[in-house]
Amino acid sequence: MKHIVYGNGESRPKDKIIGGEWVTTWGCNAIYRDFTVDNLVSVDYGMQQEIYESGYALKNKCWFTDWEILPPIDTSMIALGEGVPVYETEQNGKQLCVIQGNTHFTPEDAIKDMMKENPNLDENDVRAKCNKDVGLYITWIEKNDMVERIQYPLNWSAGHTAAHLACQSGAEELYMCGFDGSNYSEPLNNIYKGSKNYLATDSRGFNTTNWDNQFKLVQKEFSNVQFYKVGTDLTYEELYNNIR
Repeated sequence: MKHIVYGNGESRPKDKIIGGEWVTTWGCNAIYRDFTVDNLVSVDYGMQQEIYESGYALKNKCWFTDWEILPPIDTSMIALGEGVPVYETEQNGKQLCVIQGNTHFTPEDAIKDMMKENPNLDENDVRAKCNKDVGLYITWIEKNDMVERIQYPLNWSAGHTAAHLACQSGAEELYMCGFDGSNYSEPLNNIYKGSKNYLATDSRGFNTTNWDNQFKLVQKEFSNVQFYKVGTDLTYEELYNNIR
């Protein structure tokens, strides 16, 4: 079984992806705006909301983290700490919802914690990243969607979560496209930077220690799988030839 995981690093071609009956495709986050993949993975609450509201998850397989379906609830009764932003979709008659995030942890709390742990970071950059990720997210959902809750791994990047899920589902060869890595001293490397639910185009990159460790764990757990990073281990042309 050959699987391809598409990350959103700028090395990934923007105009096409390789798919078809001979391969299973996995994509991350906003790739759904441009392509339909066999499995779409998102671990960011804001992006999950965007994907769901677009209608994509009603017709296409999605994997979301912390996606626990709740019965009808009066969301106005949720006790919130001062300064906690709330992102709620329109209910429009829907009777089920998913609630994610934290009711008492504000962006300012996150910024203080991050700067305390990493005093050498650029505070404006930290502020931008914390403002994007902190808040309470309430998503009203349909009964018959195609969302699967991610059970394991948790608290990983979308790309390496997708790689792990591909291995769980039986991948024997795994091709990873657009996994460019990142560097805090360099500009953010992402095809979708500057768009909704992404950081600004002038944002800094990330320290990728966690990402590197996640990939090592996938390789260790699935030592029988052959892993290929496209752009490093082979070219996109070689990828096309390998999977046909």
